[in-house]
Amino acid sequence: MAYGPPPSPGQGRQPAWQQSAWQQPGPPPPPPDPQGRGTAQMPGHFGPVSHDDTTWSLMAYLGQFLVGAIAPAIVYLGKARSPFVRRHAAQGLNIGIGAFVVWVVAGLLSLAVSLLIWVPILYTAAVMFFLVHAARAANRGEFRSTPKIIAWPLVK
Repeated sequence: MAYGPPPSPGQGRQPAWQQSAWQQPGPPPPPPDPQGRGTAQMPGHFGPVSHDDTTWSLMAYLGQFLVGAIAPAIVYLGKARSPFVRRHAAQGLNIGIGAFVVWVVAGLLSLAVSLLIWVPILYTAAVMFFLVHAARAANRGEFRSTPKIIAWPLVK
């Protein structure tokens, strides 16, 4: 059974059966970046965050699982052209430096008191939690500051 053509819309209005929520007037979407990907907007004064910026910020955190504080140092010194990447790289570097110092000091003190070997192990578990937490935020184009006990404010 054939139903025929749909009813004509009339004077510039769409019929009710063609209207949907995404066709309502509203602000236009943000323009995509030159490489054809969408841009994320970071709160604050950083402006649009490109896909390349989020990738380098993510590497400042996830690279620490492989090479420690070397990964955020590379990002900080080599790829931190945008304020977004620089802020994430600085926080990642602060986390890495803090973890290194805790391991060295607690390792030396554990030679005298063997119970102190648990301090760097528990600190490392907390560092891993906050590395994943900050990496997820960097991947979304956001910034999450970690507690000062984890990311010592040494590098700005």
